[in-house]
This record gives sequence, C-alpha cells and structure tokens, in this order.
Amino acid sequence: MVHNHPQSGDRIGVVLFQLGGPDSLEAVEPFLYNLFSDPDIIDFPFARLAREPLARLIASRRAPRVWKHYAEIGGKSPLRELTQQQARALERELRKASLDASVFVAMRYWHPLTEEVVREIQAQAFRELVLLPLYPQYSRTTTGSSLNEWQRQYSCAGAKKPPVKIVRDFHDHTLYLDAVVEKVNAGLERFRRSNGSAAGLPSGARRAQEGLPADVHLLFSAHGVPESVIAAGDPYQGQVEATVERVRARGAWANISSLCYQSRSGPGRWLRPYLDQALRGLATQGVERVLVVPISFVSDHVETLYELDFEARELAQDLGMREFAVVPALNDSPRFIAALADLVLREVRGSRA
Repeated sequence: MVHNHPQSGDRIGVVLFQLGGPDSLEAVEPFLYNLFSDPDIIDFPFARLAREPLARLIASRRAPRVWKHYAEIGGKSPLRELTQQQARALERELRKASLDASVFVAMRYWHPLTEEVVREIQAQAFRELVLLPLYPQYSRTTTGSSLNEWQRQYSCAGAKKPPVKIVRDFHDHTLYLDAVVEKVNAGLERFRRSNGSAAGLPSGARRAQEGLPADVHLLFSAHGVPESVIAAGDPYQGQVEATVERVRARGAWANISSLCYQSRSGPGRWLRPYLDQALRGLATQGVERVLVVPISFVSDHVETLYELDFEARELAQDLGMREFAVVPALNDSPRFIAALADLVLREVRGSRA
C-alpha cells in the first residue's frame, strides 16, 4: 500500500501479532517444529538442551494428523490473509482519525516471522510503535510468547529504535464486546429463519425485541491452556470468563450458555470442560440446538474451521443434535476494526499527554 507521508518522522507503526499457520501442506511440519521449539510453550528443567530434538520428534509425529486437518480446510491456513485484511482495514480506520500509520503483521510460528517484520520496520522512519497482539485475553503462551519474541528480535535491531507502546489485552473493550454480540445475533438469526424457531415457546423465553430463538444453547469455546499455567498466575482463564460474562450482559439473551475449552495437546490437565465433554453433557441434557461462539479467536483458522465446524459438528450429529452452527470469527468486522483503532489511538494519545 502506498502512503503519503508529508512528515515521515511523525508516522506511527502498528504491529499486529498472531500465531501464524502453514501456507502449504509442506509447511505443516516446520510450522509445528517452530511451535514446539517455543520456550514459552515447552519449558522444563534442562529444556534448553532437549527442546530442539523434542520439538523435531513431536512435529514429525503430529504432522500427518495435522496435515489432514489443513487438507480439509483448503490445504493451508487462511490466517495470514485474514490478518493482512485486518491490517489494511485498520490503516484505513486510523486514517479516518487523521493518524498516519503503517500496520504490519508479525506471525509467531510462520511467515512473516517477527524477525522479518523488525527488519522491515528498521528500514523506515516512525515516531513510535504500537504493539497489538490479536489475543483478546492475555496468556504467557500467546501474547507473552509474541512479545518475548519481539523483544529478542528488537533488542538486536540496531540503534534506531522508536519508543514502543504495548496493548496487553482487550478482553473487556466495549467495541470488541459489541463486535462479538453482533456475530452472535447474526448466528441466532440464522436459527430463527430455520424451521425450528422459537415459535411455541412461552413469551418470556424469547428475546421479544428481536424474536431471536431462546432454545438455542450458546456454547462459548476458548483455546485451552494447561492448568499448571493458570496455577502459576496466568490471567487467561479469568479474562476469558470475564469476556463471556460481559458479552452475555451486553447481548441480553434469554438463551442458556456455557463455556468450554478446545485444542488441548500433550499430557497433563488442561482447562475444562473440554469441547467434546461439553457437547456430550449438553446431549445428555436433551439440548438439540447449539450455537458455538469462538471467544478467544478473532480470525478464522484451523481451530475454528476444522475443530469446530468439522470435528465438533460431526460429534454433535453423532450425539443426535438437530441443529449445530459455529459463529464466524470477527475477521475484518467493522466493529472489531473500530475496536483495534480505538486501542491504537488510546496508546498514541496517551503518549502525547
């Protein structure tokens, strides 16, 4: 994108951080190797010595199964393209607020890697940088890992270093919450249009002002982390629960809801209930209609497109559920882009105060 910079020294650089994903089936195993080489993911006594061979072993063992997952969703992760769309939309939104900003995308485990983005930034002139990890809820395994990698690369980048501002989380940002509510409402509307609408339910069991069906169970799904991470003081679980509570309050739905966790890997106890446990429990209770809401993901990728919309859907059908749907991630939703712009503007204006 071409920028008009009357005073290049007054420009702002914004870096959006994401997990990243393989851009081809051949990239699956090296992507997994990068993931399991992360000291914020694999850490134990003497890990420095064992991490690389262990990462190669885990990646080679998991690659065939993960390869199939990516094959099902088109042969690659859409995360890079979706995050770049968010970056371009954010640039446009900031321009409306008279802020001359260039937005970069830095992926943790695949290209464009953080070191590549640091080099690109070093070649340009910025007054300051705003680091914006695209994880609404903070965890050392996601936001922490991305910021640690940034610090490793940025500290070696030479003398020309503009000051840096950091957005550590946005789990309770009102525009972000509104963006999620908007997506849930659209999902419930699709259920209303189907043949099993709320007709026949008592009037008090409907959202009267919109006629949205109240018999659909809202299942919020967040990426899991090991319980040991939470026990060590990580705020992730508390922030996920706070997000769900605030979304429910803003949505004012009559629907029953619950929270589960997905994408666990490896031994040990992870946050519960697991996604499959939650679905089995709902089926036991006689729930027939479920709308899954990805609450810790802002972009569609393998966790939403395969784990939720393929694996979980198949399980729901096997359990006899009549209707099952997944709310799309926020992606470049205008409300979500407005939230990101507000986060950046707060940092920039704060730095001028």
